[in-house]
Amino acid sequence: MSTVRADAFGTGPLSRAAALIHTLLTVEALLLLTAAPGLAGLFLLAPDPANLPPAALCLLPLGPSAAAALHALHHRGGDLTELRPARAFLHGWRINAVPALKLWAPLLGWLTVIAFTLTHFPASGLPGWWAFLLAVTGVGSLLWGAHALVLTALFAFRARDTARLAAYFLLRRPRATLGALSLLILTAAGTALLTEALPALLAAPLLLSLLRGSRRVIEETREHFTA
Repeated sequence: MSTVRADAFGTGPLSRAAALIHTLLTVEALLLLTAAPGLAGLFLLAPDPANLPPAALCLLPLGPSAAAALHALHHRGGDLTELRPARAFLHGWRINAVPALKLWAPLLGWLTVIAFTLTHFPASGLPGWWAFLLAVTGVGSLLWGAHALVLTALFAFRARDTARLAAYFLLRRPRATLGALSLLILTAAGTALLTEALPALLAAPLLLSLLRGSRRVIEETREHFTA
């Protein structure tokens, strides 16, 4: 007669896979729900350079939602019997909404300036190499923002300290930065080839990938920059 340990329930490979899927679906749903007002406005805007400022405003709720999602995914459990993804998300949103906005809002403003300049570049009178420089600056700003979101979601630093650490890790941890860049390229390609809704529909898996690629950033921050 075979015996099954009672404490084994909920800890096997299938249970862990089910727990991950449940967590991803819950986090995805809550992220879309909390960012819904802005995302709805974004999809109603015509693809016109004149709509860049209102598009940036529509993206404002996405920063706190992404930080809350990162918080929930980082603190997810592997035991199917003890899953609290909704509670973790709401807790992350409550503690990270304001800190995330302090960094997310200036980043959106800066990216809007870059995008507006690039879309009106012929009228700017600037030399052609400036366009390349602006594009590189925009990509670098997005990668900085990825590090900043991870740090905001998991640590309670002041906004200026988070900003400095995010800039520090851009070069300090090139594998994490390249991982974020690969996700950015994959998202951009998928959006161009498939649908503009792709980043929103796959937000939770993309953020989980970002989190896993940032392991060394998280470990070093915990070891050297926290008491």
